[in-house]
Amino acid sequence: MSESLLTYSLCAAAKLLSPGRIDSLRDAMNAARDETLNDVELWQSGAPVPAEKQPLDAGFIQWPEELLDDLQRAQSTSLVGRLESCAKRLQAAADSLVVLGIGGSYMGMRAMFEALRTPFWNEQSRAVRREIPRIYFDGWNVDTDQQSALLSLLNDRAAAFPDSVEGKTAVIVISKSGGTLETAVAFRTFRELLERRFGSDAVNLIVPVTGESGRLRSLSSASGSPDVFSIPDGIGGRFSVLTSVGLLPAAAAGMNIRALLQGAADMTQHFRTAPFESNVVLQYVAVCHAFEIDHGMTCRILSTWGSKLEAVGLWYDQLLSESLGKHERGAMPLTVVNTRDLHSRGQQHQEGRRDKLITNLLPGQPLSPPLTVPEHALDDDRLNQLAGTPFPRILQAAVDGTNQAYADDKRPTADIALPALTEHALGQLFQMLMLATVVEGRLVGTNPYGQPGVEAYKKNMQANLGLK
Repeated sequence: MSESLLTYSLCAAAKLLSPGRIDSLRDAMNAARDETLNDVELWQSGAPVPAEKQPLDAGFIQWPEELLDDLQRAQSTSLVGRLESCAKRLQAAADSLVVLGIGGSYMGMRAMFEALRTPFWNEQSRAVRREIPRIYFDGWNVDTDQQSALLSLLNDRAAAFPDSVEGKTAVIVISKSGGTLETAVAFRTFRELLERRFGSDAVNLIVPVTGESGRLRSLSSASGSPDVFSIPDGIGGRFSVLTSVGLLPAAAAGMNIRALLQGAADMTQHFRTAPFESNVVLQYVAVCHAFEIDHGMTCRILSTWGSKLEAVGLWYDQLLSESLGKHERGAMPLTVVNTRDLHSRGQQHQEGRRDKLITNLLPGQPLSPPLTVPEHALDDDRLNQLAGTPFPRILQAAVDGTNQAYADDKRPTADIALPALTEHALGQLFQMLMLATVVEGRLVGTNPYGQPGVEAYKKNMQANLGLK
């Protein structure tokens, strides 16, 4: 493994569990791991899949390793090499990049962008951004005001810089079938803008990521798109963050997609080989399961600390909800950002219903030099006693104080600690949470793949519009 792995640990409130409770789950957890890994072999074999396991979208598990092996063999002609080449082409061609998608076609890249880029990325000059585009997201809603504002911004930019890359916009449109209405409608409007503003060059500014067949694939062929990337069969949307769905926009945003894949591959290897006692995936699932079964804690709070991991939590909300929220079962996920939400939901967590397991997601050391509290001649706020204190020290005091407050009232917390906010660490985290979700599904007898409940609104929406 090229970098250290994230860690998972229970805080003081672990005393809420009966002695030996986690250890009592060892055999069941190892069996769930074996079944999860056997699913990969079944999926790869091409043998008939039993009805109770359909759909079986286990391809995400070995996918990062396969891509890295392919890169080692084929270099520039590998999928990773082609994604990086396309990303460089888009960076050179346009200063604005719009990523169109919804759900699993959107949340993973949004999580990476917020975690790995400054929140003021789009306000920086092209030179400061090292000629990497501004990044925008759409196609995840049908909101006239939202989309009109972005279209207007891009149109005005094209008018202000008619002969410059700074006026150009590129689009990555992501949809496996091409039939998801929110994304399809958005693509129609953004394609119209590009064709009107950039004429015959518009086709070179659009990169579809889609299935091997479907409406978007047909449209891409008809328009002559020079680059089209496939969403692999056997990997569902919410498990697709480390396919072209997430990797192409990440590469276009200047991220190290090789490190993302290596982090995920390292976590998969850890999952396969680490014993139950030190396996972060199995320990995480065992703790969540024990608190749900023994204490009725069906609400899982992912408590992100700092400002950059909220979208990671929203990505996990979808992953857990769509995977395990079936047959009137499944925990309810909720993401909070601290210390902000200690002044809102914190009251409910401290004194509300005892149905919550809180997992802190800790970002590790900041990548920029830590700010410190300055000294000032006017000390009416009495903060000179903190003069010189680094902000990370203050944040850690908040983490420790919050954990202690919950523990004193017998409310359970646990920590997922990243070594730092890097591509390698995010790759680990994505893979850990995807593996954990599948393992828990196998543990409780819920197929973690497929999302039949999501299809109902789509059918009704299209019927209401008279679509066929």
